[in-house]
Amino acid sequence: MAHVLDSSSVNFTIDPVVLDLGQRFVDAGFELSLVGGPVRDLFLGRTSPDLDFTTDATPDQTITVIKKWADNFWEIGRAFGTIGMRKSGFQIEITTYRAEAYDPDSRKPVVAFGNSLTDDLLRRDFTINAMALRLPSLELVDPFGGVRDLHASELATPGAPEASFSDDPLRMMRAARFASQLGVSVHDDVRLAMTQMADRIKIISAERVREELVKLINGAHPRVGIDLLVDTGLAEFVLPEVSALRLESDEHHRHKDVYQHSLQVLEQAAALETGPDGPVPGPDFVLRFAALMHDVGKPATRRFEPGGAVSFRHHDVVGAKLTAKRMKALRFDNESIKAVSRLVELHMRFYGYGDAGWSDSAVRRYVTDAGRLLERLHRLTRSDVTTRNQRKADRLSFAYDDLEHRITALLEQESLAAVRPDLDGAQIMALLGLKPGPVVGRAYKFLLEERMEHGPLSPEEAERKLLAWWEEQPESVVVEPLTETEEPS
Repeated sequence: MAHVLDSSSVNFTIDPVVLDLGQRFVDAGFELSLVGGPVRDLFLGRTSPDLDFTTDATPDQTITVIKKWADNFWEIGRAFGTIGMRKSGFQIEITTYRAEAYDPDSRKPVVAFGNSLTDDLLRRDFTINAMALRLPSLELVDPFGGVRDLHASELATPGAPEASFSDDPLRMMRAARFASQLGVSVHDDVRLAMTQMADRIKIISAERVREELVKLINGAHPRVGIDLLVDTGLAEFVLPEVSALRLESDEHHRHKDVYQHSLQVLEQAAALETGPDGPVPGPDFVLRFAALMHDVGKPATRRFEPGGAVSFRHHDVVGAKLTAKRMKALRFDNESIKAVSRLVELHMRFYGYGDAGWSDSAVRRYVTDAGRLLERLHRLTRSDVTTRNQRKADRLSFAYDDLEHRITALLEQESLAAVRPDLDGAQIMALLGLKPGPVVGRAYKFLLEERMEHGPLSPEEAERKLLAWWEEQPESVVVEPLTETEEPS
């Protein structure tokens, strides 16, 4: 199916760079088409600085056409037929027509160059990405009904989904990612193939799975994407901790649906993200993933108490460990692992504040323990309220409002973001006559506790408290005093 794309019927803009490049290939005797996501996005009213093209030219022939035109180019993907370049702020990839297949037990594709645009489109993941725009004529090539499926908001594959997913099992993750990003549903045949072939995802590298997962979590509809992973069984191999949240309800339904609760918390956390100038610009993967994973410790800690109650003691600590373990398996960077798992560990800290209230020292500890994650922790804690009991929801909201007001007031009085003892290590050693060692560390920790408990102390008051603490230390503490000629470091 091919026709000339009419700008009066579709709201789109083609940058002159695209038309210029197309003309250069035609003048050199080759075909060139804009393909895949950029064509799909024309129909969605979106633009991208990344442009993908396909051509009948070989990589060598492509280089001959563009080497004097591009601002710069590179050949990293040459073995797969791809030449990359930059031009006028656009990042461009041009790939030779190809057909490829994966060995059933291999992660790497077997590449064969082709000579047909239609055959090239057939190998692509979904019909909405299997459309091309011939250049410079603007002839739309849509042999598999991509426009139809876009209008229907449905994901389908150009050929049999079993063949598509066998060629590249990561496409099953991409289906969930597109469901999240575009809010589309998945054709019944695609869903069935994902379910039957879910274990094929095991041959895909953790890094590739991670990248798709991040895009899914950061999408406009992450709940839809996660639901698809869980319903098809893919999550059993990618995020088994999330699948495990579907706790079997006991006959008296004595606990809420932890899985659906977690998806709701994810949605609510995303809704609390800020604009680019706010404290938590969205989409924020750390906040969203912590929201999804915050209760993954519950299955391992569920206990049925006398009287019919259900408890999940220490699920926050267990969940933090499970989250870190999963993220390490997916090859996340250490900073992201620490941030997400720390939020999971802290998500229960607030509860009880509204009933008993906190001392100033408890508020200081809350802020200090959260550190740079404080704004995210605010949002995660507020998002964790999914009760239908409006009085309970209002009570928790008012209590957290009060906590935030107290934090603001203390921040104005004290530098809570960088709480330190009122005496540093050198001052401690000079006052107590110590050399560097574990005893100095104990003294430092004592002063830090005093700072947390009582707020800032004057140097004189800090010295008095430290000397009093020192007098109470047992004689078994081995101390090597400074000699008269030594100076503290």
